[in-house]
Amino acid sequence: MSASTQHELTLVREFDAPREKIYKAWTDPDLLKQWFVPRPWSVAEATLDVRPGGASVIVMQDPEGNRYPNRGVYLEIVENEKIVFTDAYTSAWVPAEKPFFTGVILLEDLGNGRTKYTAKALHWRAEDKETHEKMGFHEGWGKAADQLAGLLAKAPS
Repeated sequence: MSASTQHELTLVREFDAPREKIYKAWTDPDLLKQWFVPRPWSVAEATLDVRPGGASVIVMQDPEGNRYPNRGVYLEIVENEKIVFTDAYTSAWVPAEKPFFTGVILLEDLGNGRTKYTAKALHWRAEDKETHEKMGFHEGWGKAADQLAGLLAKAPS
């Protein structure tokens, strides 16, 4: 088993939308709130400083109203192509108590307004990857991707 398969979870989709719309859905807090977590969960708050070193705070809310803040930092931003973020830092370069993963979002232009969407979760430890799988990575990130597709279908170009 390679290091990547021991530590990496991946979701790949093709969307009938240009990558600019997908990038905006990831970087505009109002759009992100509409699709980012699988319903019936919701995003109560989203603060996104989309630049390398910029902080993000996404507060997820369960159906009972309990809130779960997720703090992170953007590591790399290539507009309309790539977003890399991590929870290893809570803001600027302040280390998190227990880093869990780094997310990589890749947007590849397929032509004719279609985009290949690749979402990767890179974990420090194989145990963290296994935990994320058991938490429902494929189901949860898949449902969020379905919600994203729905948003893209109704959002103006």
